[in-house]
Amino acid sequence: MQLTAEQLQQALPWNSLISALRAIFARDDVHAPVRHHHAIEVPGEPQATLLLMPAWIEGEFLGVKQVNVFPGNSARQLPGLSSHYQLSCGRSGQPLLWLDGNELTARRTAAASALASLYLSRADAANLLMIGAGRMARRLIPAHMSVRPIQRVRVWNRNPATSTALVEELRQEGIEATVCADADLAAAVGQADIVSCATLATTPLVRGEWLKPGTHLDLVGSFTPQMREADNRALQRAALFVDTRAGALAETGDLIIPIREGAIDAAAIRAEFAELCRGQHRGRSGLDDPATAITLFKSVGDSREDLAAAIQAYRSLDQAGRR
Repeated sequence: MQLTAEQLQQALPWNSLISALRAIFARDDVHAPVRHHHAIEVPGEPQATLLLMPAWIEGEFLGVKQVNVFPGNSARQLPGLSSHYQLSCGRSGQPLLWLDGNELTARRTAAASALASLYLSRADAANLLMIGAGRMARRLIPAHMSVRPIQRVRVWNRNPATSTALVEELRQEGIEATVCADADLAAAVGQADIVSCATLATTPLVRGEWLKPGTHLDLVGSFTPQMREADNRALQRAALFVDTRAGALAETGDLIIPIREGAIDAAAIRAEFAELCRGQHRGRSGLDDPATAITLFKSVGDSREDLAAAIQAYRSLDQAGRR
């Protein structure tokens, strides 16, 4: 059976998806090898890339996400990136479900930020600043709202028209939302309880001096060593948490650059998801001053998240009698 992006949204409501992520990171029997990168030559066109992200639980399920990045597609008016996920039986190897990889990735990424927020943001967080207004912003906002009593959302984007479009969508859903102008970004960061960033920035957008005590900073966008969304001061002021140390220390400029410059070191990371979900670190409540601590969560993605989402989607179909 195959699930489209729209069907996947219905199969993975935020509460069940967040619970599935928490459960899989609490386990110690999930195998999640480092993702595979392969260069693919395309005659007469830019080199393409094949990414393979496997994960499995022995005797239960195994899955793999295939991501195809073909830069030459822009000349064909086709998306440069396409992906799909195959979930299989962990006993027989027989395929069980195919899922739209783009929606799966976006949805589990937003759910990971919401899961981190449960551990790291204040329980009374009411003001959310969304930096970025693309695909991820449209998932991060409702994901954060599913775990915290968000009453007001402000949206900043380099392109004001894009911010306006997203704000109009939010208002149609009954959400109190406003556009944040460039000149107001510093003040908006200083007023927010949660700042969530999902951009392609290569220079910092959030400065540590802007953050008020008690803020939670959620960094999603930086997925290469050259990209970053927060400056060194933000990393120095915050208690740092990541989805996985191995991935974050190898892939994101938000950590690689300040470590290289001597602003922080790898030991500054307090915990990763597995430690939070297994109760080995209590998150905000385990910090010296929970009420005023600034927390920062940096995600780069992990194949366990894809596997958890795929299994949850499969089980939701079973419960609905659709397979």
